[in-house]
Amino acid sequence: MTDTTAETYELAGDEAYSLSDLAAEISRQTGRTIPYKNLPEADYTAALIGLGLPEPLAQAYAGYDVGASQGALFDDGRQLSALIGRPTTPLADRRS
Repeated sequence: MTDTTAETYELAGDEAYSLSDLAAEISRQTGRTIPYKNLPEADYTAALIGLGLPEPLAQAYAGYDVGASQGALFDDGRQLSALIGRPTTPLADRRS
């Protein structure tokens, strides 16, 4: 019998950062002010609908964003570092 058990890896960087941190780092690297505005879920949904997304999809994206803001994507297991054999690149060192 074949083993069909699969492992799941959370591929997160070693250092957590918020969307505010990301906007600040992009601002620093570009020399331009990149604002971040944390919208309430209803306002974000309305903005996405205003951009042409169907309402159910806009609601889903806004809900995902709320979950992320409450730590749903946080992972400090360092599985990515273990897989690649080195620390992940810090946000400040990333360049496009």
